[in-house]
Amino acid sequence: MKSMTRSLLLVALATAFGTATAEAQAVPQGATPAMVERGKEIFTKQGLCYACHGQEGKGLVGPNLTDATWIHGKGSWEEIIGIVNNGIPKEQAKGGIPMPAKGGSSISDDDVKAVAAYVYSLSHK
Repeated sequence: MKSMTRSLLLVALATAFGTATAEAQAVPQGATPAMVERGKEIFTKQGLCYACHGQEGKGLVGPNLTDATWIHGKGSWEEIIGIVNNGIPKEQAKGGIPMPAKGGSSISDDDVKAVAAYVYSLSHK
């Protein structure tokens, strides 16, 4: 019985540490988990990202941000920051729907970095 309890405890600990490691990998180098959380808040509210990418980033008129497919670049944090800052012109946009700079919002540079950290975390799990 003690052996079974000990085994269950080890499995539970391994699962917990495995999950923490996976989550830690979803945070880009140079960002923090707090930035990712703040980015999610901005993405789903004042950043206006949700209007095209959906509340969970799975895409509406804008592309899905939760998979490993990147239309513009390879999905690095730096590339995502650039895309959010500069937008995507109609000529480069898949489906011809442009993305305005900062999603048409007035978020700050720090907000852009937080949103980019959140978007990075969606597809780098």
